[in-house]
Amino acid sequence: MTTNEILSRAAAVKTVVALLDEQTKNNALYAMADALLAHKEDILAANRADMDAARESLSEVMQDRLLLTAARITAMADGIRAVAALPDPVGRTLATHTREDGLRIEKVSAPIGVVAIIYESRPNVTSDAAALAFKSGNVAVLRSGKEAHASAAAITAALREGLTACALPADLVSLVEDTTRASANELMHAVGKVDLLIPRGGKGLIRACVENATVPCIETGTGICHVYIDRDADLDKALSIIENAKTSRPSVCNAAEVCLVDAAVAPAFLPRLRERLVDARIQSGKTPVALRLDGRAAAIIEGEAAGEEDFDTEFLDYILAVGVVDDATAAIAHIGAHSTHHSEAIVTENDATAARFAASVDSAAVYINASTRFTDGGEFGLGCEMGISTQKLHARGPMGLAELCTYKYVVRGNGQIR
Repeated sequence: MTTNEILSRAAAVKTVVALLDEQTKNNALYAMADALLAHKEDILAANRADMDAARESLSEVMQDRLLLTAARITAMADGIRAVAALPDPVGRTLATHTREDGLRIEKVSAPIGVVAIIYESRPNVTSDAAALAFKSGNVAVLRSGKEAHASAAAITAALREGLTACALPADLVSLVEDTTRASANELMHAVGKVDLLIPRGGKGLIRACVENATVPCIETGTGICHVYIDRDADLDKALSIIENAKTSRPSVCNAAEVCLVDAAVAPAFLPRLRERLVDARIQSGKTPVALRLDGRAAAIIEGEAAGEEDFDTEFLDYILAVGVVDDATAAIAHIGAHSTHHSEAIVTENDATAARFAASVDSAAVYINASTRFTDGGEFGLGCEMGISTQKLHARGPMGLAELCTYKYVVRGNGQIR
C-alpha cells in the first residue's frame, strides 16, 4: 500500500476514534497488549532478522536500541496497560466562563487527528506511540527506519489484530511500508492529511523534519545533557549520579554527554571520576568511558583532549566531555551556550545555588541531585511517551496523553446574538 493510500485511510477513521468512550478505548488497549504477548515469538523472529542485517552498520550501543527480548516485549505490553489505566484526556473541560448575557464558553480538550511519527532504530516506539495516540483519540501513522522495519511491522500487525478483535478499524494504527526518504518527505508535506508530525531519532532526522515539514511538527529528542558538579556537592552522590547518567544506557537521549566540574572541587573530584568511569569499569570487565577533557581538566587527570565539537556532540556512546568551570554562574552560561534544552542536572547541597540553577537553565527538565536518565514518560507517570519535546510550543519534555490533545471552544447559548 502506498503512503498516500495509508494516509487517506487514516484520515477516514479520525472521527471513529475521536468519538470512542473511555471504556471502549481501554478494552482495545488491553487487547492490543494481549496481542503483543500472543505474538511474542513472531516479533522476536522479526527482530532477529533486523539485528542480523544491522550488525555491520550499527555500533554495539545502537544495536542495543534495536534489540528486543522477551522481557522488553513484556515491558511494551505493560506500557500499553499503563496508558489504559490513565484518565481519558479527551473531552475534559479545561476552563469555563459564563458571560453576563448567559453565554457559556467552555474550553474543552480534543484530539489532534492524524499523528504521524517518524522514528529510527527503537522498535518499542511502535507500541508506545500507537497506544498514546489511540488513548488520546488520534490515529497513528508510524514510519519506522529501515533497520527496525521488520520488528515494527510485526508489532504493528499484533496491535492491529487487537483493534479488530474489539470490532475497531485496523487503520487506527498503520505502518508506512516504504522506508526510503520518499515516504518521509510525503509525511512532511501531507497537508490536509497529517495533523501533527513527530520525528523521534537522531539530529539529522529531527533537523530534516523541522526545517522541511509543511505540516505542524514537534522538535524532539536531541540530548546534549549536562551534569554540573557544584563546589558544595556531595562528591559520593555526584559520582553515583554521573555514572548512572552516562553508563546505564548511553545510547538514549537522556544520557549525560557533558560533565562540568566547579574549579573548587575539580582536584578532588576528577581523579575519582576517572577511577569510577575508567579504571573500575576496566577492572570489572565493563566498557570504560572515554573522557574528552578541556585544558583545565587535562591538567588534573589523563584523558583525550577535547576537540572543537566535543561539547556540542550527542555521543550516544561511552564518551563524556569533561570541563572545569569557575563557578555555578559559569556552568549556567556554558549550558546556555551548548545545551539542546533537553535535560540538565546540578549536584549540590546548597539550596540557593540549586534554586538559581533551576531558574536559570532553560531546558525541558532540570534536575537537582538526580540523574538525567529519569526524563522519560514512564518515569514521569505518563505511562510511556511519544518523545521528548525540546521546544516550548505546544509541548515540552516527555509527551504523554495531554500533549497529544489540542482544545476547542464549545459555546452554549439560548438565542444570544451580537
